[in-house]
Amino acid sequence: MTPDPSPDHHPTTSARPKNLLDPGFELTLRPMRYPDFYEHYRNAIKNTWTVEEVDLHSDVADLAKLSPGEQHLIGRLVAFFATGDSIVANNLVLTLYKHINSPEARLYLSRQLFEEAVHVQFYLTLLDTYLPDPDDRTAAFAAVENIPSIREKAQFCFRWINEVEKLDRLESKADRRRFLLNLICFAACIEGLFFYGAFAYVYWFRSRGLLHGLATGTNWVFRDESMHMDFAFQVVDTVREEEPDLFDEEMGKQVTAMLEEAVEAELQFARDLCGDGLPGMNTASMREYLQCVADQRLARLGLPARYGSENPFAFMELQNVQELTNFFERRASAYQIAVEGSVSFDDDF
Repeated sequence: MTPDPSPDHHPTTSARPKNLLDPGFELTLRPMRYPDFYEHYRNAIKNTWTVEEVDLHSDVADLAKLSPGEQHLIGRLVAFFATGDSIVANNLVLTLYKHINSPEARLYLSRQLFEEAVHVQFYLTLLDTYLPDPDDRTAAFAAVENIPSIREKAQFCFRWINEVEKLDRLESKADRRRFLLNLICFAACIEGLFFYGAFAYVYWFRSRGLLHGLATGTNWVFRDESMHMDFAFQVVDTVREEEPDLFDEEMGKQVTAMLEEAVEAELQFARDLCGDGLPGMNTASMREYLQCVADQRLARLGLPARYGSENPFAFMELQNVQELTNFFERRASAYQIAVEGSVSFDDDF
């Protein structure tokens, strides 16, 4: 018997969607509708690294040199790392993959999920190295419940996941706006602000000749996160081009308010980590840095700056540019696969 060829027989694949957020599960890769997303996937494959390539042995001796305040900071930092990327991976699976209806984009999202798994493995290895006591490691993984400054950041993430988690299809403009806000939250606020704040602490140690292993792994995580943000913002650009009425003045205000809330949550974390201040690292400087980063995220979305702050951490620009512009020159001793090209970080800080 011949199968029923009618459109109702395969309702999710029978007709190609007109727009990126149209409900369904598009499978057609030729002709390719979104080749830029496919290039993101190809570039991510070239960016492969493994946790086994990160040498943390020298960090153990450095940890013994830290002051009590610095030891508190690093303990809080690795506690945040313990679950931060798992939250991002959960949102990727529960929300982004379900609603970004492009096979090219889903290829990239599949690759991003692998990268999040590598990050989780890196932070697990980091905790096993930095916190040899099993009880300390258990406490670190429970930080989202027991440490107020980390719990607030986690609740911020979960609130935006919950906004769209139960949406099976983006049928209305309201649904699509909710999805865009979730996507922007994870790109601009979580990967683009929370993680960037954490990276600043890492490079502060590195600028003082400490924790080189942590900084090396962070360089590679930083590269991944930059690509994740770039992809997410390109998705936003595509949706705005296809459906310009979705990203209206009201959404712009919501995005700005969201970033303001993220800055305040990250500042509470900074107060917890820095206490009364450490040499070269304090809450006031971190506030300026976070505000500067937030303005960069707003600018990428075509929105007015909120703060007008400048980056106070010279070690961020010097250290990151030195390490990351050499990214493409690395070979098997540092990366499994080398990448050809160049990279600019002018827009990141």
